[in-house]
Amino acid sequence: MQTRLGYRFVDLQRLVQALTHRSMGGIDNERLEFLGDGLLNALIGEALYLQNPRHDEGALSRLRSSLVREATLCALARRLDLGPHLRLGESERKSGGQRRDSILADAVEAILAAIYLDGGFDAARQSCHRWFADALATLPDPEALKDPKTRLQEWLQSRNRALPVYTVVDASGPPHRRTFVARCTLTDAPQQAEATAGSRRHAEQQAAERLLQHLTENIPHA
Repeated sequence: MQTRLGYRFVDLQRLVQALTHRSMGGIDNERLEFLGDGLLNALIGEALYLQNPRHDEGALSRLRSSLVREATLCALARRLDLGPHLRLGESERKSGGQRRDSILADAVEAILAAIYLDGGFDAARQSCHRWFADALATLPDPEALKDPKTRLQEWLQSRNRALPVYTVVDASGPPHRRTFVARCTLTDAPQQAEATAGSRRHAEQQAAERLLQHLTENIPHA
């Protein structure tokens, strides 16, 4: 496993702790996860800053968010084959914890922190750059990373249009599985769109996406 990580620990117990979920009881990886989260943001931020001198703060922030989000980290964890090495309590393992995205992503952050504590900042930087080399070499257009509400707002503002209003028109289901219906309505034209999702935020974003798509497809020179 250390070969896949690209780092050999002086104190192997640091790696063991980084792989230990709280369901095991005793010393777990949550404090390491906290430290690793800060390190990851700093190291990816540094790499993006040096690599993209023409990007402004907003573009760099969007790129960093795309690289340090849970989906990216759990994909990295699977590439490193961390799942089989995670130390989980019996019930957590039986429920598939070794495949759970959040647990895998947390383990990546914890391992980065363990490398930092074991070998210093340069060792953590080298590991981080190695893990994210492909992603850093194939960065998307920062404009494409803007969320739908932001893109809709900018589209309207560029045309001196009023900003939309978001309302939740329905919320149903049990507390652990709520469903929200959000509506995005223009205030200067009779146009609106609705979307359903498992959270208010996602429903609003999807409604904004649908309305923006309608506007760009139906208004000339959009």
